[in-house]
Amino acid sequence: MTESHADVVICGAGIAGISAAYQLACTYGVTDVILVDERPPLSLTSDKSTECYRNWWPGPGDAMVRLMNRSIDILDADAERSGNVFHLNRRGYLFATGDPSRVAQLEAAGEEAAALGAGRMRRHEGRPDDLAYEPAASTGFAGHLDGSDLITDGGLLRKEFPYLTERTVAAIHPRRCGWFSAQQLGMFWLQQARAKGVRLLQARVDSVDTRGGRVRTVRALAKEGTIDITTGAYVVAAGPMLREAGAQIGVELPTFAEYHAKVAMADPLRVVPRHAPLLIWTDPQHLPWTKAEAAELESSESTRWLLKEFPAGVHARPEGPDDSPIVLILWTYHTEPVEPVFPAPVDAALPEVALRGLATMIPGLQAYFSRPPRPIVDGGYYLKTRENRPLIGPLPVERAFVIGALSGFGLMAAAGAGELLATWVTDSQRPDYAPAFRLERYADPDYRKLLETWGSSGQL
Repeated sequence: MTESHADVVICGAGIAGISAAYQLACTYGVTDVILVDERPPLSLTSDKSTECYRNWWPGPGDAMVRLMNRSIDILDADAERSGNVFHLNRRGYLFATGDPSRVAQLEAAGEEAAALGAGRMRRHEGRPDDLAYEPAASTGFAGHLDGSDLITDGGLLRKEFPYLTERTVAAIHPRRCGWFSAQQLGMFWLQQARAKGVRLLQARVDSVDTRGGRVRTVRALAKEGTIDITTGAYVVAAGPMLREAGAQIGVELPTFAEYHAKVAMADPLRVVPRHAPLLIWTDPQHLPWTKAEAAELESSESTRWLLKEFPAGVHARPEGPDDSPIVLILWTYHTEPVEPVFPAPVDAALPEVALRGLATMIPGLQAYFSRPPRPIVDGGYYLKTRENRPLIGPLPVERAFVIGALSGFGLMAAAGAGELLATWVTDSQRPDYAPAFRLERYADPDYRKLLETWGSSGQL
């Protein structure tokens, strides 16, 4: 057994743990930090995302919008000073509907987002006095619009988004949104942190000594043997293993896991334009089967479920540079809580279901029904709280902290979440939205009452 010391030990080298280390070392001057993870950095769930970001979040309250706005501020600054090494863009999200009764919902979402700080909503209804619609640039992030554009003018929809189904009656285009390369962002942060002295230890946290109600020593199991690390602060940043890591210090973290997968497929016909924003269909749907296909599916108990109504939310974006043929498709239609297992199971039906669901929004994809491109499927676990808000802040054990339950927004929130975590560890000035993400919020009777009528979780 060997002994070591660090001012801060972080359990987990995913995007949350790396962001916390980066902020501690590069912003707050805490350089004696050890990141402990038995896997390579960013390899468990941080590399399974669609890598998108948005400041488009519902209430209650404005805490999520403010956290995301701050996170995007940091992303912008890091992109600027790194020469945009992680390829940040600001193409926006496009939520579209073919149901006239849902137009009011899009409008209400735009008004709510504006009220919470996401930027004003501009209307495009085909009137002479409408503001001109400004298409999003396919690259870059500086100088772009914020807020959103609600488009109910059919002519404008067909002009700007001719690949959408003719059934589309409205769309709303939130603008402070887009995507980036998660691996390159995470490695940029890690390199910057290591240059300041942060150490990366490939090992598994075996136990944490919390005698007297305070973190004292972290025991890590590495290939070389056992390492006892005395420390003044311990950060739980264990991604989908957050509950287990919390249990090691005697803290129950109120989270559960959902499995989410994505499909990567080639689009050699360029049905989805390479300059497209993230595209989301907001209507539930039945998949477009032929009569013969439907009859065959109906004949077997194992396939009958494919005839059911599927939920809203199939979404997709182009992946890679202009000459890449790849499109990413996501559609989570299984949302039951599960226990994380690795490697994660693969839903064999997902590629065809996702392709057919997206074809409802983008009919040109029907060209692939008879001979679909060979897909690549991967996925990871969203670790969530009941209301789908993160856990960031101190824990009941003295000098123990948590950054987790980042659900499907871990990459987009990581910059702001890491900064917020660092303010707790260093006891620095914190934004006034910080209490919204503390574990102790669940002890507040008013908050528990609010949970009963929470409304939308904000998850796509």
